[in-house]
Amino acid sequence: MPPPGRIPPVATLLDAAPLVLPGVWDALSAKLAVEAGFRALFVSGYCLSATRLGAPDVGLIGQAEVLDAAARICTAVDVPVIVDADTGYGGPLNVERTVQELVRAGAAGCFLEDQVWPKRCGHMEGKQVVPLEEYLPKLRAALGARGTSAFHVTARTDARAAVGLDEAIARARAFAEAGADAVFVEAPQSIDEMTRVRAAVPPGVPCVANMVEGGKTPLRPAAELAASGYRMIVAPVAGLLAMLPAVRRVFATLAADGSTAGLAGTMAGFAELNAFLGLDAHRRRERGWSSRG
Repeated sequence: MPPPGRIPPVATLLDAAPLVLPGVWDALSAKLAVEAGFRALFVSGYCLSATRLGAPDVGLIGQAEVLDAAARICTAVDVPVIVDADTGYGGPLNVERTVQELVRAGAAGCFLEDQVWPKRCGHMEGKQVVPLEEYLPKLRAALGARGTSAFHVTARTDARAAVGLDEAIARARAFAEAGADAVFVEAPQSIDEMTRVRAAVPPGVPCVANMVEGGKTPLRPAAELAASGYRMIVAPVAGLLAMLPAVRRVFATLAADGSTAGLAGTMAGFAELNAFLGLDAHRRRERGWSSRG
């Protein structure tokens, strides 16, 4: 894990909006995102479900699996890592433990949503939300559990799909009043709806835009979103969607031809992979230990 104080708090990064967060799911995807220049990362629940279980995001991933993934990713990179903590995996006490464990793992923040468990991906049908009076104690537990750390808590509501935009906006205001560091209304269905959400939330509270390719919310460039008041922008599945056809193509070629020779130039070389993973540095450390008498 990087030394304490080396990683800037999320709130500091938001001063230079927009903060674009690519969805990652393991140490390798996290390292690739850092190489691309991202200032912070998002551990995507959908990506974890897809890569760990080969299943869609329908509430099958649990607290232990999320904490394990978060710890591995935080150890591998030196930028802030924000974690999709779903519903917190239970009541306020469960949320408290989830946040405490994320802080210990080195995470910089989390998203906490108001769905009924088992939850669904925010851009799927059939979502339900808990009553506001059931969610707010969980949000307060998350805010209290971070202690003196700069852990950033984003309060998310899925009420737009479940009960309508007006209720989603009312919840967003309540989250801001309860002290959430950022507010996330999931899956607005038009630019007008996004504008209404941003206008309803106090100006000092950052709003999150979730950009899902093929999802319910219009895809918009980061600069346009920032100009409309959205300071945190998440692209949770972009990397995974790109990986699917690439790996499918390689495996199909290997199965059909018995070799990947025909894909020369479209795949990384073995030496390139070793260099990216820092093999030379690992070997230098190993030689240094062996040379000491």
